[in-house]
Amino acid sequence: MKTTQYSYWRAALHHMRRNPIGIVGLGIITCFCIVALIAPYVSPQSPLVTNPIGKLAAPSSAHLFGTDQLGRDILSRVLHGARISLWIALLVPAIASLLGVTVGLIAGYLGGMVDSALMRVTDMFMAFPQLVLAMAISSALGPSLRNAILAVALTEWTFFARMARSRAIAIRREAYVEAAHAMGASRLRILFRHILPMSVSPLIVQLTLGMGTSIRTAASLGFLGLGAQPPTPEWGVMITAGRNYLPGQWWVSTFPGVAIFIVILGFNLLGDGIRDALDPKLHR
Repeated sequence: MKTTQYSYWRAALHHMRRNPIGIVGLGIITCFCIVALIAPYVSPQSPLVTNPIGKLAAPSSAHLFGTDQLGRDILSRVLHGARISLWIALLVPAIASLLGVTVGLIAGYLGGMVDSALMRVTDMFMAFPQLVLAMAISSALGPSLRNAILAVALTEWTFFARMARSRAIAIRREAYVEAAHAMGASRLRILFRHILPMSVSPLIVQLTLGMGTSIRTAASLGFLGLGAQPPTPEWGVMITAGRNYLPGQWWVSTFPGVAIFIVILGFNLLGDGIRDALDPKLHR
């Protein structure tokens, strides 16, 4: 089985290299990560330094992206905002996948009353629109970046739970799982040693797509005042700060909005590329 898995992942990597959509997405996300890492070293100014005299200055050689209503350099704030968005893209899917995969695997493998109870809880979370539920949780916890990350994670775990459950139901009757059970392997070992590795492919795709969704939802909370708070250079906060100056000073909201668009596009393209590469039907 290990040889088969190795061949599968090798073929997936080969097809990923030949997928232009996936390569473009990977390039965008690579640039995004590099910008986030080097932001403190390449930013023209501190993202928090104000200059009332130079407020709302249009893009120029002195300020490539212009300045905001407090005279802060927008390029510097966009670059530092990439660091915050990178943390969101990493933490939210990590928390959501850990919770969702655990719930889904247990529900799918055990079945019966356990499955019904866990899936009804999942249905309760899925009954609300994601942004509305994130707003409610963030409001209850208090507006902050940390609480926004937790709120978004608590709205995304259901997708991982449903996916892990469907894979567990499909795999639990496989011969090698039955053999492991007959040899006395514990349920925990069967879940995480035999079922989880065979469920990785769709979970990786969902994880990649979830990164873009996490940034979008967290930015929406910031825009509504329920996420990161000023003067934090978070893209959603920057957009809401500039909406009062549209359309005259368009640059205040436009550049962070473009940054959100490009990064989410990159994650979606990368997710589509990974999905195509991991689809065995496309390898034939």
